Amino acid sequence: FEGFHHGLLRVKIQDLYFYIIHLHPSNWETRNREIDWIISDISKLPEGSAVILAGDLNTFSPDDSIYYSHGRLEPFFAARDNDYNEVNLRDGRLDYTVIGKLLDYCLIDLEKKARSEDYEFIGSFPTLIENEGEHGDQRRLDYVFADRETATTVVHAKIIADDVTLKLSDHLPMIVDFEFVK
Repeated sequence: FEGFHHGLLRVKIQDLYFYIIHLHPSNWETRNREIDWIISDISKLPEGSAVILAGDLNTFSPDDSIYYSHGRLEPFFAARDNDYNEVNLRDGRLDYTVIGKLLDYCLIDLEKKARSEDYEFIGSFPTLIENEGEHGDQRRLDYVFADRETATTVVHAKIIADDVTLKLSDHLPMIVDFEFVK
């Protein structure tokens, strides 16, 4: 779609609307414009529509902020912003507004919802794929969101980090199992 750095797919399969997204990799302002458009599009769907939004959002969840309190990501992104003319940081800080907008719209972060009490943080990026340059500390950039009703059908949601997935891609996969009742 016009206005999207990487693009967007919206498909309807049976009664579910799927948004498959890849937001801008290095500009918080562009990501915010992209998510505003997506939320606007969702709001135009028939009332009560089932929605699943999945992909690489290239941004941070406020629910994960404790895992970034080590303070290493801000200098990493400040250097990228300076060296590559990117705009990753918002006033020198990590930007949580994109995910905040989805949460405010009452979409449910399925991986976060499925976390157990003994949860240990698993970032979805970077992996062990050998890419040129430094990629910074572990962070979660990949998400699956659903409307409240669809979220109640989730039986499992997890980022998969193992010897195989750590070498398949620069991002780890996430699996979400739903149990829909007809």
